[in-house]
Amino acid sequence: MTGIVGMSAVGMAAALRARQISAVEAVEAVLTRIEEGSRLNAFITVCAERALYEAEAADKKRAAGASTGPLDGLPFTVKDLTNTAEVRTTYGSALFSDAVPTEDAVAVARARAAGAILVGKTTTPEFGHKPFTDGPFFGRTLNPWDENVTCGGSSGGA
Repeated sequence: MTGIVGMSAVGMAAALRARQISAVEAVEAVLTRIEEGSRLNAFITVCAERALYEAEAADKKRAAGASTGPLDGLPFTVKDLTNTAEVRTTYGSALFSDAVPTEDAVAVARARAAGAILVGKTTTPEFGHKPFTDGPFFGRTLNPWDENVTCGGSSGGA
């Protein structure tokens, strides 16, 4: 993997701070990669519109000389067991298919406070209770290297 999506989080954050790439470029690259890998079923929710809006805002702040933090403009994902304000959190279960928390989990709140941009929620087995990622709500998540073996759980989508 090369280009923006091949960068480590540390490398991408440094490239963002150095203005070698913009937040919009980073988010668009990650969203394109998510779409290209959609057959893997690794994401239960993608926040494309919100992520692009936040990326544009981050770029405008940076252009004005302001920064929201060390992760300013860095795209990130979280497993669907983790609460995200105003973004569906299903715990991999149809029982919570429409659940939308009002607050972020502490880790998400801290990442966002540091300037990171949530691009989506990755699949997990129902309530995280299986050693592989397969559930009645969203189906099986495929291993990107070998579709004949499990991608594991509870972070199969990650």
